[in-house]
Parts: sequence; C-alpha cells; structure tokens
Amino acid sequence: MSCFSPPVMLATFMIEIGLALYVGWRYTLDAVSKLSIAILFFLAVFQLAEYNICEGSFGVDSLSWARIGYVAITLLPPLGFHLASRIAGRRNRTMLMAAYGSAALFAGFFALTGHGISSSACLGNYVIFQSAPMAIGWYAFYYYGWLLAGTFYCLSHAKKASAPHISRALRGLAAGYLVFIVPTTAVNIVDPATIKGIPSIMCGFAVLLAVALVGVVLPEYYRQRQLATRTSSQKTSQTQGA
Repeated sequence: MSCFSPPVMLATFMIEIGLALYVGWRYTLDAVSKLSIAILFFLAVFQLAEYNICEGSFGVDSLSWARIGYVAITLLPPLGFHLASRIAGRRNRTMLMAAYGSAALFAGFFALTGHGISSSACLGNYVIFQSAPMAIGWYAFYYYGWLLAGTFYCLSHAKKASAPHISRALRGLAAGYLVFIVPTTAVNIVDPATIKGIPSIMCGFAVLLAVALVGVVLPEYYRQRQLATRTSSQKTSQTQGA
C-alpha cells in the first residue's frame, strides 16, 4: 500500500499534468484532445488535492482540498464516456446529458453542502474521506455505473468499428478503464478496511489509465485521422486530374 504515499501522489500529479501538457503540444486541439486533456488535468488535480490534505500546502485547509479533489474525480466518468463516444464517432446526446447532469449534482453536493464532505484524513499510505452516509451508496452507483458503461461502450463499438485504428483506440480506452477498476476492487476485497480510501486508491491506479490514454488511445485515433485525411487528399487529386 506504500504506492499511495504522499511522495508518490506528488510524482503522479507531475506525470499526469506533464501528459496533459504533452497532449496539448502534440495534437491538434479538437474535441478528442480537449477531452483527453480534461481527464488528465482532473486526475492531476485529485492527486494534488490528496498531497495537500497530507502536507497542508498553499494555505488551504484539508477539508477544502478534499472538496476540490472530490469535484475533480466526480467529473471523470462523464468525460471518459464523452471521449469514448467521440472516438467512436457517435453523439449520444441523451446519455451525455444524463452523465454530465448526474456529475453536476454530485459535484455541487460535495462542493457546496457542509455534510457532503465532512472530513478527510491522511493515513500515510492513502487518504480517506468522510462523506454523508446517505450519499455513499448513490455515489458508488453513479461512479461504477458510468465507468462500467464506458468500458462496455468501448468494447461494443470496437467490434463495430470498420477502421482498425479506431477499434484499437477503443479497446485501449477500455483497457485503461479496467487497469484501475480491477486492481482497486481487488485491494478492497483483500482488505475491506480500505473501502473508505477507494477514491484515493482508485486514482492511484488511474495513472495507468493516463498512460494508456497517451500511449495507445490517442496515437491510434490520430493515425486513423491522418489516414482518412491522406485518402481524402488522394481522391481529390484524382478527381482534379480526371
């Protein structure tokens, strides 16, 4: 469990914010790259919030940092689903409205109500958060529900995709989801005492999602974009030549 200690939180923050900057530099700022940057940014914000809960930096109290962190991770499921739908070339307005709408409700609850997040504690290896008991079950349903929906959505549309690069991008995103869902669940099964630290532990593993996003998903997606642009240019040249 030492892999979730404050020094690692800070290192993870630096990796994720560095990857966000890299994506902004490497790729054209379109919907896919912007959503990817947003995901990496909010992952980094949560790590920074955790670190500051433990170290008390920047003169902001730990409870405020806990609220900032919770708002950051609450926005991740709809952003991930939105990214998957963009890569697949689908709109899914109804589902996106439901995803962002539910995220807004939880983010507002955690940020603006006194009992949304009532306390947090740094245990040295990970951070635990105390939230309103009535919200815990609903929030878990929201979070895991959209993560699983995003995973199955990626796998389903990867099978349907006619372009191999798009299929690989979607499979890569599904793998990115699973590499932090499955280990977190395994840790909780092995040690049920870690359940209160799920956000901290899950986002510790989420650096693997960040690596999959930048190392597999985006390169595959933009290879397909380049291929499509090249094919379109060749067709235009042939038409003009004729």
